[in-house]
Amino acid sequence: MTLDSRISELANAAKPTVAIIGLGGAGCNIVSWIAQKEIVGSKIIAADTDATHLMGVKAGVKILLGEQTYQGKGCGGFAERGTEAARESLKEIKQELKDSNLIFIIAGMGGGSGTGAAPVVAEATREAGILTIGVVTLPFGYEVIRRKKGISGIKALSAQCDSLVVIDNSRLKTIAGSLPLREGFAVANEFVGNFIKNITETITKASLVNLDYSDLRSVVERGGISAIGIGEAEGENRIEKAMEQALSTPLLDVTDISGTYGVLIHISGGEDMTLGEVTQAGEIILQKAPNTGRIVWGANVDESLAGRVKVTAVLTCVMDPNKLT
Repeated sequence: MTLDSRISELANAAKPTVAIIGLGGAGCNIVSWIAQKEIVGSKIIAADTDATHLMGVKAGVKILLGEQTYQGKGCGGFAERGTEAARESLKEIKQELKDSNLIFIIAGMGGGSGTGAAPVVAEATREAGILTIGVVTLPFGYEVIRRKKGISGIKALSAQCDSLVVIDNSRLKTIAGSLPLREGFAVANEFVGNFIKNITETITKASLVNLDYSDLRSVVERGGISAIGIGEAEGENRIEKAMEQALSTPLLDVTDISGTYGVLIHISGGEDMTLGEVTQAGEIILQKAPNTGRIVWGANVDESLAGRVKVTAVLTCVMDPNKLT
């Protein structure tokens, strides 16, 4: 075997395997959106108690949760039924996830299937040694009962995840308040989808600046709640503008990022993006969050972004779950 062949074999063996699982109605809707983006190096799974909804979802693998108990009829918004359904189907879920190094668990908090199932799945994946990142949405503030249930679900899930990214629907109005309802929710789908796509592809294929699996683990394994922001700019000082936008509009009400444990930055740009611009993003973070323990970043060239740069910033361990309201 030649040196190149051995290196290629080792590189393939070292490449992390990524699974994305959507739980419940909102989670399945988001993974269906993600599936259409054809993310390199990922396995996409949709799991729900509602057979009718699951039929219309786009995913590589579909799991009907609690088939014997709920017979595809859903769980009526009761989180405890979602928990029971996930436990009934846990063997099948584990089988689909067993070879993964990294899993994204996606759900909408405040209902039944996703709220109840997500902590069960997260507990199983962490016990299996899989790096587990939850990505959830929290109901609008005026949905008082659903929001209260959602916060309880987030607290339960955060105890089982390495890190939990929370997107508060109430914050959507800051970036999509003037859009029609369907398009407004699509913004949240795009945030989640781009975040997962950027992270997955940066650790599974060669990029301008690689982010490897160990880098990712070092930033997210601390736990707690994380916030995500995305910025895009062109022209003069575009990196500064994109970073400012990403850090000022995270989809979670975070007033102070100075105490953030870790920051993960992903930068995409056209062929004209320079290494100097990429490193400048890290310098800006140091100014904004001087007490952060770790900063890691990845960057890739996207020909569709000619003249522009796009920044995704993830602020980890930025909030105690008990402080959510």
